[in-house]
Amino acid sequence: MRRIFPTPNALSSDDVAASALDVVALDVLYGVPRPAPDDRPWVGVCMIASLDGSTVVDGRSGALGATGDRAVFAALRRAADAILVGSATARAEQYRSPKRAEQRVGVVTSTGTVDQSTDLFSSGAGFLVMPEDGPDAPSGIDVIRAGKGTVDLRDALARLGEVMAPPTFVQAEGGARLNAGLLDADCVDELNLSIAPLLVGGDGRRLIAGATDTMQLFDAVHVLADDDGYLFSRWVRRPSRSRP
Repeated sequence: MRRIFPTPNALSSDDVAASALDVVALDVLYGVPRPAPDDRPWVGVCMIASLDGSTVVDGRSGALGATGDRAVFAALRRAADAILVGSATARAEQYRSPKRAEQRVGVVTSTGTVDQSTDLFSSGAGFLVMPEDGPDAPSGIDVIRAGKGTVDLRDALARLGEVMAPPTFVQAEGGARLNAGLLDADCVDELNLSIAPLLVGGDGRRLIAGATDTMQLFDAVHVLADDDGYLFSRWVRRPSRSRP
């Protein structure tokens, strides 16, 4: 894997060592400090998409991935304090407990219907994020309740300290409707987008589905490439004072 943007002569001296290697030090690139906003943790969305914009094949993202994508995903998981995922995605992708014992995975659901038999929940790593007026949650599973009717994601993010050590970096892993909710709540600080060198057709969902129209400007931090033709980009939202 190699970095193709920014080029080495455009980097600061602190970055040159990582960029000069043929194999990029992913933990250096993705384990950077992230300045959490005052009222919630920093939120990064992590997704993969095909060249024609689909984020799934046969309902799952796994078919789009390859070795490089899995390496980037693992580096981001190592950097994140907590994971946030929609219940449909957790079910389709068969989420399991994370490798880091202290890392927790919040499953966003309006119904509380989850498979309690998976080790995501039997290990204690998984918890639910539900509306205040939602149904009772399964016994023995931690719950954060925020919002009425639907989950208030900004409030839920601010309250993650109720079920874990207060996080500074939360990675959101989809699906498209969770991403839309985070965008509508003005809670997307970073996007880590892998682009698979595939045209897949079909009617798979985009990165975001159902969000209100908006124009939020992001700056490219880096673009990596591997020998399989994948691109790995990291984007950070531009501060409001710099937006046009």
